[in-house]
Amino acid sequence: MNAIILCEKLVKDIYNKFDASHDFLHIERVRKNALTIASTEINIDLEIIELAVLLHDVSDPKYSNEGKFMEDYIIEQLELSDVSKDKVKKIIQSVSFNGGNETTADTIEAKIVRDADRLDAIGAVGIARTFAYGGAKGRKLYDVAETPRDNMSIEEYRSKQTASVTHFYEKLLKLADGMQTRKGRELATERHAFMELFLENLRKETGESI
Repeated sequence: MNAIILCEKLVKDIYNKFDASHDFLHIERVRKNALTIASTEINIDLEIIELAVLLHDVSDPKYSNEGKFMEDYIIEQLELSDVSKDKVKKIIQSVSFNGGNETTADTIEAKIVRDADRLDAIGAVGIARTFAYGGAKGRKLYDVAETPRDNMSIEEYRSKQTASVTHFYEKLLKLADGMQTRKGRELATERHAFMELFLENLRKETGESI
């Protein structure tokens, strides 16, 4: 069976057990973003890109305490060379923000997948996903007493249950500046501006400095 078709079949049920912020619709949007960016680049491996997109969240520590077990298990089911398996794994390692402690995206495929995933974290969809995740975890919408953190360790980033609006300042508003591709930067500009507008209106409606 084609590796992409088999991979999609193996991951779909896993993602649809996650909340709406990281379900299979998220994967489909990221794949669409990745293919859009890829169409503007040259000398790329589309199979590696699609497989990395499909697998990038299956072992997400927010949903699993098994490390990379599921990711590795699925990759071993695919008919890929050892070189291709290694490429997919390295791309996945470079996607996560990790509180700013990200791994370098050192290939064009890694840059495309990272940008594609981060585009889905900003703009209108990013706003919706932030509050979907916050709701699933019982987080406050906002907390005026909370100060956004900077220069966090991975453990600090993942351990504190901050309010959803705080997440904009700790991560989402930083993503546009870190886009790796020309198309990624172009698409991120409008989405970033929309988040700024959303926060401005939220401040007006609540009368709070958030």
